[in-house]
Amino acid sequence: MTVAIVQFGGSNCDRDAERALDHLGVDAEIVWHEDGLPDDVSGVMLPGGFSYGDYLRAGAIAANSPVMAEIRDAVESGVPLLGVCNGAQVGCESGLTPGAFTTNRSARFQCEPVHLRVENADTPWTEAYDEGEVVEVPIAHGEGRFEITDEKLTELETEDRILFRYCDEDGNVTDAANPNGSKGNVAGILGETEDVAVMMPHPERASLPDIGNTDGQGVLAAFE
Repeated sequence: MTVAIVQFGGSNCDRDAERALDHLGVDAEIVWHEDGLPDDVSGVMLPGGFSYGDYLRAGAIAANSPVMAEIRDAVESGVPLLGVCNGAQVGCESGLTPGAFTTNRSARFQCEPVHLRVENADTPWTEAYDEGEVVEVPIAHGEGRFEITDEKLTELETEDRILFRYCDEDGNVTDAANPNGSKGNVAGILGETEDVAVMMPHPERASLPDIGNTDGQGVLAAFE
């Protein structure tokens, strides 16, 4: 059983993801998008990077790659999927999750550690944490601002589909703690089912003890 890390032209976090999953004992394989998913796929990860140079919109071209039809079929059969950073953009652009990611409020690329508050600990992606727990993971994006209609945001809140919100180190969700201007400070959400999740911060970059921060391990543990 293999977690497929789908690599597009311009992906650059695939090896980070593979190493982080390997550290957790998860069998993971980087799969070139034109080769399709392996027969024994047990999970799908859409990694970060700049697929197709972020032309049109970040994630828009990759979202129309033929492999996405296979991914949708896999998801419908219950295979878990995690989209991170550019992978989150692909997830939204392909309709696997609602909303969209657009240019940061600062209008510049931002690479820095941020704090996240766990909003729902009753999902495969967050069950390693407690509700309200604050974790630290890095961001690295130029188009990470989550946008969605007020009505759809209310729906996500009502259905408990918000996984993480940007916060300060004490767990306060404030505008000052929002690094990119995301609506509602949203940093990660679920799709129609709890098996599908996207998030802008990078849990794979906060998973190896050698780096010093392992707060992101709990997200990737969903693939175990």
